Amino acid sequence: MRIAVIPARGGSKRIPRKNIRMFSGKPMIAWSIKAAIESQCFDEIIVSTDDDEIAETARKYGAVVPFMRPKELADDYASTVQVVKHALEWYESTGNKVDQLCCIYATAPFVDAKDISAGLELLIQEDADYAISITSFPFPIQRALTVSDSNRLNMFQPEHALTRSQDLEEAWHDVGQFYWGKRSAWREEKPFFTAASIGIPIPRYRAQDIDTEEDWVMAERLSAINEKG
Repeated sequence: MRIAVIPARGGSKRIPRKNIRMFSGKPMIAWSIKAAIESQCFDEIIVSTDDDEIAETARKYGAVVPFMRPKELADDYASTVQVVKHALEWYESTGNKVDQLCCIYATAPFVDAKDISAGLELLIQEDADYAISITSFPFPIQRALTVSDSNRLNMFQPEHALTRSQDLEEAWHDVGQFYWGKRSAWREEKPFFTAASIGIPIPRYRAQDIDTEEDWVMAERLSAINEKG
């Protein structure tokens, strides 16, 4: 069996109630549930939450909430892998056997069903531990700067001050949309970012991590642009 797990705790602090805050006409979490359904990859789409209102919203849009997440996994210190492993163990304790599991973040309004499907295909084809949504940095990270308390600038890698941009290696980062993984990878709490993982490239215009109000405003503007096509 294949399942999706969408972590969505109620105690988000930087953007209160962000998992069910309205975004482009739907509660934020509804976009992740919608993409999971449309991908047709899953036997079950589970939302792991400690919050009754989030649970009710998740069920309304087509997910199941078969358990409430324990308090020790609903604070600021619980990792994604721990939360997903808990859901996996709960699900298998009911007599089901999971082969692959995909964690989809609740604040991923641009996640696409086709990317989720592509992730599953590559996970199996490449025999990877994880298949993770990634996108490229828009600026060479080798020219990143530090800013001192007195507003003075320094390069992280001053040896590249005069290197041509086209000669610098392209760098990528986690998009924060979805993480396909083998059962064994989740059970053993293996790290995401190793040579055992494979990346699913996402275009930058569909990549937006939403942790602050500024991120939210940027995501709304991206959404408006994407809707216009």
